[in-house]
Amino acid sequence: MEIIEEKQGAASVIRISGRLDSNTSPEFEDHVSAAIRNGSHHMILDFEALNYISSAGLRVILKATKDLKRLEGKLMLCAMRDYVREVFEISGFDSFLTIVSTVDEALERM
Repeated sequence: MEIIEEKQGAASVIRISGRLDSNTSPEFEDHVSAAIRNGSHHMILDFEALNYISSAGLRVILKATKDLKRLEGKLMLCAMRDYVREVFEISGFDSFLTIVSTVDEALERM
């Protein structure tokens, strides 16, 4: 897994490539938690290059969502491949997370 973060306006765009599973989720959780501690309260997770997500990855996203909500922040997800989006639909996460097609669309909705 590779994580690349960049600021775009008031939002932090975090691009994740590879697999987000039980082996890689601790690193991802550390990165997201550090970003929140450092003041990133508007976060976009770009999943364009994400090949796989497991329940461990979903747990990290749920935790980030709760942490940001307490800070009156916002989390948006974008650019999911069909089989990654299916995981969000099956788990019901798509009912409370905002999922859009592109980073630009997420930035507009921030």
